[in-house]
Amino acid sequence: MTLLAPPTAESAPLHRALGLTDHELDAIVERIGREPNQLELAMFSVMWSEHCSYKSSRRLLATLPVRGRDVVAGPGENAGVVAIGDGLAVAFKLESHNHPSAVEPYQGAATGVGGILRDIFTMGARPIAILDALKFGDPAEPGTRALVRGVVQGVGGYGNCVGVPTVGGELVFHPSYAEDPLVNVMAVGLVREEHLTRAVAPGPGNFAVLFGSATGRDGIGGASVLASAPFGEGESSKRPSVQIGDPFAEKLLIEASLELIHRRLVEGLQDLGAAGITCAAAEMADRAGTGIVIDLDAIHRRETGMEPFEVMISESQERMLAIVRPERLDEVRAVCTRWGLPAAVIGQVTDDRHVTVVQGRSTERDRVATDRVTDGASLLSHAVLARIPAAALTSDAIVYDRAASRPARSRPAPAPGAPPIAHDGLPERGTDPAAVLLALLGSANVGSRAWVTRQYDATVGTDTVAGNEHAAAVMRVKGTRKALVVATDAAAQVAALDPYLGAAMAVAECARNVVITGARPLGVTNSLNFGNPERPEAFWQFAEAVRGLGDACRSLGLPVTGGNVSFYNESPAGAIAPTPQIGVVGLLDDVERLVRPGFGAEGDVVALLGDAVPGLAASSYAEIAGAAPEDELPSLDLERETLLQELVLTAARRGLLRSAQDVSGGGLAVALAECAMWGGVGADVALPVGSAPAAELFGESPSRVVVTVAAGSWDALRHLAAEHDLPLRRLGVTGGERLRVELVGEGATGAAEERGAGVADEIDLALSDLRYAWDHGLARALGAEPPPDAHDRSPARTGRGR
Repeated sequence: MTLLAPPTAESAPLHRALGLTDHELDAIVERIGREPNQLELAMFSVMWSEHCSYKSSRRLLATLPVRGRDVVAGPGENAGVVAIGDGLAVAFKLESHNHPSAVEPYQGAATGVGGILRDIFTMGARPIAILDALKFGDPAEPGTRALVRGVVQGVGGYGNCVGVPTVGGELVFHPSYAEDPLVNVMAVGLVREEHLTRAVAPGPGNFAVLFGSATGRDGIGGASVLASAPFGEGESSKRPSVQIGDPFAEKLLIEASLELIHRRLVEGLQDLGAAGITCAAAEMADRAGTGIVIDLDAIHRRETGMEPFEVMISESQERMLAIVRPERLDEVRAVCTRWGLPAAVIGQVTDDRHVTVVQGRSTERDRVATDRVTDGASLLSHAVLARIPAAALTSDAIVYDRAASRPARSRPAPAPGAPPIAHDGLPERGTDPAAVLLALLGSANVGSRAWVTRQYDATVGTDTVAGNEHAAAVMRVKGTRKALVVATDAAAQVAALDPYLGAAMAVAECARNVVITGARPLGVTNSLNFGNPERPEAFWQFAEAVRGLGDACRSLGLPVTGGNVSFYNESPAGAIAPTPQIGVVGLLDDVERLVRPGFGAEGDVVALLGDAVPGLAASSYAEIAGAAPEDELPSLDLERETLLQELVLTAARRGLLRSAQDVSGGGLAVALAECAMWGGVGADVALPVGSAPAAELFGESPSRVVVTVAAGSWDALRHLAAEHDLPLRRLGVTGGERLRVELVGEGATGAAEERGAGVADEIDLALSDLRYAWDHGLARALGAEPPPDAHDRSPARTGRGR
């Protein structure tokens, strides 16, 4: 057996250049029993990266709840899979592509879409939906605007061409993302349970078939390295190339892969993403308890002169590795040929539990016919470039117990003597409630996302029932009465002050957004975006977020089916706000019983389920009106949240609800405005307020839902709320073309002139004014259209207010 020479004294720092520490080099030597050569070091460097190995997060992730009555496949697979009845299952996953998108926004985002789609159809599922959760810095900054344009065009360009609708997600602006944007993409697919496919390499003697695009130098170390180490100023030379996507090749790959699966021509299937062939081969072999030999000469390349390490760790896109029985090889090749995809046998499954890389075979007969590799003996006549136990690259990769310590001050200190309840009466902050509402609706974080979503094809495939502008997307399951409801959510502003609460709130709101449609949540996927785990403060944030994620999922009875972790999201300017990004999929048994958020008819009763709690910190209101020293975060009662979601589901199933919308960004006033705008029906409501009217109107405390019911159903809803021991407040009735919110109680102290300030206690706005503010805010923030001038349609010219 001829191995490449180990590093010489002059090249000793090679492992450090590849991102491996001295301690990790010692651990590698311990696992393979000798010094690794250059190729082996390269393979370890990508497989032991944070992105591939989860070396800093694995132990904490093991604490999350993963079991559920309907779970078919969970963490460790390419995607989570949950049964939905009638032999069908839904596959879904959320993943990040942050660092590549920061380097090259278009291709970074595009290949993020391509990668998550492959995770879905690798399981045997046909992708039916994409959601993108995007985070950027100040929208007024030219750099931010360039990033937004590139990322949005990348998501749309890939999704539109591949024929999968982009139906939802989020767009959030926060200063912490200025240098480190977050691009998290979720995909959803449908699979018959009998076609579920695993990424395994069973059966020594079976062939390893690589099909799809050719292998090149693009993306070498792209996702695996970029997402696994900090990059400071002046370190651009350390940044590897970003992958280059081809959505038309991906479309062919989808169809070929699903045909191979449906015809049962493959024993296992894995896409080539981060770490390329190295990752796919090692993971498939380790899961199956087998080994695999890879012949470099058999790998089709689109560039000449590629080094062995470049071939093995290239992250060129649109490639799949299939495990095929010898007698089915011709059929597999015929399928790939019909779809115009190159296919080649690049290796065989062995029984030695090693990943072996060889070079020097000259003919296909040598490669696939004469060598029934089961004990390594037949490799002696060829150059063995690398030989590593598969487990050493995957399940037995190094794992860390990182130090964690609470930051010295995790939230702004309250002013001395500040009262426990914020007396933020609107006069004290000099704000007119109606003006605040219009400002919130026109803000970059609350307004319509049409500037983004109109660049996406949301209806291709004809399964989309609702999506994009609302909190959850609804996708019809063809051939049934069922529908899938999908949502994403994050509460990074909250997590910046309390990562436990931020993670728990994100889970609660995401599940709530599914529940208000009448759908039962099935499971949670996540993308956990944090700073450098080697900093104790950053790792404490991560540990707290995982704890919050787990507690919220356990309370709501939701299994975590998979996801990913993205560390090192920081720059010399600082780290991002901790961002546990959540995705939830739910099942609606009958799409005809879908509950929509907009007011649907005049004369319905408007009501609020749940109570507001004090706390304006991290709210959209605080962003525009200023934060007060006494502001605290609102609390989350997980038991109360669980009861609320059970109540809403029961009310929806009994047909009591005409509409439902959760209270979140911008608070109750924004929720009422959205219901009115989206339904085209106004409302006249009275809101009791105490000492903190801003908290009642614009506070974002969780576990609240605005609902409407027919007048004849009010008593039934009231009895149901009493059974669940939940507050239910009748606010008013729907009707007309204006939204009127009268404030009553101790917080409404009289007319503006009685208080010597230009403050009005009530909101009285035409729906057209609400809609105008909401429609134009994001585009203006991004400089896509000029701000209004004197001739524009201002509220004064359209009769807003008294």
